[in-house]
Amino acid sequence: MCLGIPGRITEIWDDRGTRMALVDFGGATRTSCLAYLPGAAVGDYTIIHAGFALAVVDEEAAHRTLATFRELGLLDEMRRQLAAPREREARR
Repeated sequence: MCLGIPGRITEIWDDRGTRMALVDFGGATRTSCLAYLPGAAVGDYTIIHAGFALAVVDEEAAHRTLATFRELGLLDEMRRQLAAPREREARR
């Protein structure tokens, strides 16, 4: 089973006709596609799965979910996974 993770959009740009965003997951950031959420804006919290923003959620719900992930130890694991591709790139 895969989890959708809430993150806050910090930046939006157009990449050859596709809206992209930098999304902050409590300190770890990733680029995500906003194609499914044309109305998403900087500051919105979104559910991200496999690099795609799937839904906009309110800030309170995002914080509750992140707190639950933190309690379960999932946030640390998520941060390690988000950092892994960058660490591999740095070693090349």
